[in-house]
Amino acid sequence: WDNHELAELACDIEINKLQEPIGKQDQYVAAFGGLSSFTFNQDHTVDVMPLNISDDTLYDLEDNLMLFFTGYSRSAGKILNDQQAKSIQNDEKMLKNLHNVKRLGFESKNALESGDIRIFGELMHEHWENKKKRSDGMSNPKINDWYDIAMQNGAIGGKLVGAGGGGFLMFMADDRNKLRKALIGAGMEEVRFKFDFEGTKTLIT
Repeated sequence: WDNHELAELACDIEINKLQEPIGKQDQYVAAFGGLSSFTFNQDHTVDVMPLNISDDTLYDLEDNLMLFFTGYSRSAGKILNDQQAKSIQNDEKMLKNLHNVKRLGFESKNALESGDIRIFGELMHEHWENKKKRSDGMSNPKINDWYDIAMQNGAIGGKLVGAGGGGFLMFMADDRNKLRKALIGAGMEEVRFKFDFEGTKTLIT
């Protein structure tokens, strides 16, 4: 099976069979790996285009993107169900919010391909401010406190990874040592990571 087929099989299981109120982005990025732009078409097909970024930009991202566990586990269902219901009802605020997400996606792509990781970090911050408006459950006072500490101690911008409500905070650091010390001192746990460019692969035949 190729990566498109594997991604669509995962989407069929989660979206159609389990009736989860989710999109296709997680399944596709897991299947393909790397840093790519995904276009989700109205006929439900997905176009995958690897980003045209330099090795220097990739190394800068790996050096300066930092991930911290909030300690809060959460089910994305409630947040995403609310988002889906408002979208179907053509809620003006929700649709405007989601259009902003799409715009930020294009701007982030341009920032990465031009090698401007500072702009990318600032766009992460704008995305997070936009994302919090989608649901009261998107964040909580403790997560907001950690975010404020990060922005005062070496972070350019950041956001909760995933649907929101908990999980992991990711930051683009301007001073990663200062940021690490501040957030670990505030009780967070850093999770080290590297980009994977293989995507789905066969382990045993």
